Amino acid sequence: MTAPTSPLPIPTTTARVPSPAKKPGASRLDGVPLTLLLSALIAINVLGAPYYLAPATARPRHPWHQLLKPSGDIGQTAGILAFVIFVFLWLYPLRKRWKPLKWTGAVARWLDVHVTTALGLPLLLTIHAAWRSDGVIGLGFIAMLIVCASGVVGRYLYVRIPRAKSGVELTRDEVAAEQLDVLQALSKALNEPIDELRKLIEPAERTANTSVWGVLEGLLLNDVRRWQRRRELSALWARKGVSKATIKKAVTLASREIALTDQVRMLEATQRVFKFWHIAHMPFALTALIAVTVHVVVVIAVGQTWFW
Repeated sequence: MTAPTSPLPIPTTTARVPSPAKKPGASRLDGVPLTLLLSALIAINVLGAPYYLAPATARPRHPWHQLLKPSGDIGQTAGILAFVIFVFLWLYPLRKRWKPLKWTGAVARWLDVHVTTALGLPLLLTIHAAWRSDGVIGLGFIAMLIVCASGVVGRYLYVRIPRAKSGVELTRDEVAAEQLDVLQALSKALNEPIDELRKLIEPAERTANTSVWGVLEGLLLNDVRRWQRRRELSALWARKGVSKATIKKAVTLASREIALTDQVRMLEATQRVFKFWHIAHMPFALTALIAVTVHVVVVIAVGQTWFW
């Protein structure tokens, strides 16, 4: 079987379509808080390695024990932050399914925050667990790591389905209209006919494996090929004497056109894998929620906290 479909017909008039989903990282400042947080968490893990690597029987005599043990000031603070973040992550599925929360923002923006926030969880959990995981919290720890890894895969699939800025999937006509907009802008920038540009940048149609792993492999290969094509087009237009500013704009437009073409060709297969991903993601998330809740209740009940 093949996932690709025939290329979309290009409409003769420009339709007004929703803006495409905004890519994360649009602002250079957006990633600063996350970078600082991740750097601090990595530093604690690295600097605390002598304690974390010490045998369990030797840890109580280590000078950092009161800070880094799971119930210590740093260890338990990391656990509290991880729990707060974990509870916050459950607001995203509520936003998707509960229309009264529409005023809180677009689903696409919620997903960006959901994924970005979750990136710090593994490091926080590692600090809280003091590099050890057993019992109920060990089950929750492993489940949360799987959920985090699964979330990265889900985000990757999500952005490879053409969407409007609101997160709503675009129809084929809307995608075709956006492609026409892109080609017209590219034609204007390079002063070349649309048909010639379309032939130049349109990716070759390929036979793809529609199994889950085959689809993932196809998506990754499309990303690699698009990156290679960007470099080839940049070199081609540079040889033609096009200015650097125009090349930069043209390459961005061409990359968008290539991405849309690839996404439409693999749309059905990507949507199918995305549904499978939803089925696999939720059980791990629920397991982690139950395990973490039990752990928090037990810890508070026995008074093993620095705040209780």
